[in-house]
Amino acid sequence: MNDEQVLQHFRDAGALLEGHFILTSGLRSPTYLQCAKVLMHPDRAAALCAELAGRIVADLGQGAIDLVVSPAMGGVVVGYEMGRQLGCPAIFTERIDGEFALRRGFEIPPGARVLMAEDIVTTGLSSRECIACIRQLGGEVVAASCLIDRSDGKADVGVPLFALVGLDVPAYDADQLPAELAAIPAIKPGSRGLR
Repeated sequence: MNDEQVLQHFRDAGALLEGHFILTSGLRSPTYLQCAKVLMHPDRAAALCAELAGRIVADLGQGAIDLVVSPAMGGVVVGYEMGRQLGCPAIFTERIDGEFALRRGFEIPPGARVLMAEDIVTTGLSSRECIACIRQLGGEVVAASCLIDRSDGKADVGVPLFALVGLDVPAYDADQLPAELAAIPAIKPGSRGLR
């Protein structure tokens, strides 16, 4: 699957949006990728995650991952499907008082080789926070993954990051908007409030 085929899944699902968007980081962008609209279709989720899992196995080897851990909310579905594709359990972290933690009886076996799975990486902050949680709980994070890397490889999450597509999508501070973006009302389409 090439970049255009991946992005076509987003277009066909109505998940590649254009306008003036406020990202979770507080930055503004003319492009928003709503992964939930792609992942609500099991066939699309399976196809995209199968491609991503195949790339990870080709690089790290079969059986290199013992557990998939994702940050809630955006990573829950993609994490589950990555676990299914890799043939291993998948769990998720949740924010408690602003920090990622495990709940629901989830545990990370000591020394487990973990893939941290996200839907979208923009700055890498959520990924780094989730990875720190995994390490604090005894997991060995061998890699991270996402469907779309909005930083196009610029975000450093501290481990190898596998992405289906890297996009160089501009993001601006609210006080440094280009005129064409400033002329459009801003909306916050994501699932979380601003940081």
